[in-house]
Amino acid sequence: MARDWRDLFIVDGEAAAPADEPAAAGAEAGAPGGGFFRRLRDNLAKTRQALSAEVQATLLQGDLDDEAWERLEEALIYADVGARTTADVVERLEREAAEGDLKGEALRERLVELLAQAAVPGGDGSGPDRIDLRARPTVILAVGVNGTGKTTTIGKLAWHLHATLGRRVLIGAADTFRAAAVEQLEEWARRAEAGFVRGAPGADPGSVAYDAVGRARESDVDVVIVDTAGRLHTQDDLMAELGKVARVIDKQLPGAPHETLLTVDATTGQNGLRQARLFAEAVPVSGIVLTKLDGTAKGGIALAIARELGIPVKLIGIGEGLEDLRPFDPGDFARALVS
Repeated sequence: MARDWRDLFIVDGEAAAPADEPAAAGAEAGAPGGGFFRRLRDNLAKTRQALSAEVQATLLQGDLDDEAWERLEEALIYADVGARTTADVVERLEREAAEGDLKGEALRERLVELLAQAAVPGGDGSGPDRIDLRARPTVILAVGVNGTGKTTTIGKLAWHLHATLGRRVLIGAADTFRAAAVEQLEEWARRAEAGFVRGAPGADPGSVAYDAVGRARESDVDVVIVDTAGRLHTQDDLMAELGKVARVIDKQLPGAPHETLLTVDATTGQNGLRQARLFAEAVPVSGIVLTKLDGTAKGGIALAIARELGIPVKLIGIGEGLEDLRPFDPGDFARALVS
């Protein structure tokens, strides 16, 4: 599973020639005990408080009767792991506890393993949780509602692609209705030493996306990241427009966009699951960026989206700094939820 930026991306021959790991990203280790894991655990404190207390009472101290398993289910559902995911995990854990010698710490470790498996589509740890950069240029379409952190995510991703992998990046500002978002993206493009394409205020978003991909093809760019308006998932006309942008990109470069990342605010809980489902109906969402994990008691939504919709979480955000956007690691995430 992806632990750092180089692990997240698929590159030619699986052997990138990246730049030296930048200090901002390299200072945070992904493995348990590393700086990022500690910060992830701290930022999931609201989610973990309810879970860890019930795990302690149920798996480590209490009798494993029907009532105990029901309490564990309630705790997982409260953390927004999702009813279906919770039922599958608890049913399997209960069965294995009854059939084998699992108890105490071994039982908790098995819960961590099952939650980690649930966080990847397929449930067996082999899901498509990486980003393929082998197309030239690779086109990444960024979608999501206003306020989820989409614009900042695009900027940080562009920065890491350039600073960590040495990729040439271009950002297309197809959200032509919010001047502030365009200005913010332009500043990120400057920081990431990326090209930048913008349209006139109110211009057709599809035309901006078309121009951005066209310029990338002409100027030997490796990765194009196209921003889109932070549309409300309840507005059918805007969702249709999003589908149009994707089709326009495909017309400019057949097969693109190669990756569609949906940014979801973790604090919205089950509403984030509904957003993901509706966006996936408009465009083929290939991955989730789960943001604002530093302020939520609903961190389990990462598992619900992956298991119920078959869409892997690829990136998580736990703050405003460059190092606070990191590749998602299911094992570390599950351990931070429970331990």
